[in-house]
Amino acid sequence: QVELVESGGGTVQAGGSLRLSCVVSGHTYSDYCMGWFRQAPGKKRERVATLDSDSVASTAYTDSVKGRFTISKDNANSTLYLQMNSLKPEDTAMYYCAEAYYSCKISYSIADFAYWGQGTQVTVSS
Repeated sequence: QVELVESGGGTVQAGGSLRLSCVVSGHTYSDYCMGWFRQAPGKKRERVATLDSDSVASTAYTDSVKGRFTISKDNANSTLYLQMNSLKPEDTAMYYCAEAYYSCKISYSIADFAYWGQGTQVTVSS
């Protein structure tokens, strides 16, 4: 019932920018943790950034992207965004948006995120 569709990926030079979008359907943003994850081939999926669907102030980032990436949402359009600036080759991965059943404070594991998009590829060349 809940569907998430990512877009905005592509290939950019190091130092460039991309904005990823995730359109969510099936329900409204309310007391759910929303997040962006990434996975490179042969590597485990890792959390990039999260926010609570009903809180503009509750955001969290993995250390490697802090200061470069910004997660945000537009409730009117049911869209989650990830603004990616100063991209590095190590940012290369498939990026996924996801939604948990509960708030971000208790969504500690990747297993807590029940709904996933199909992914959008981000490739950063040096």
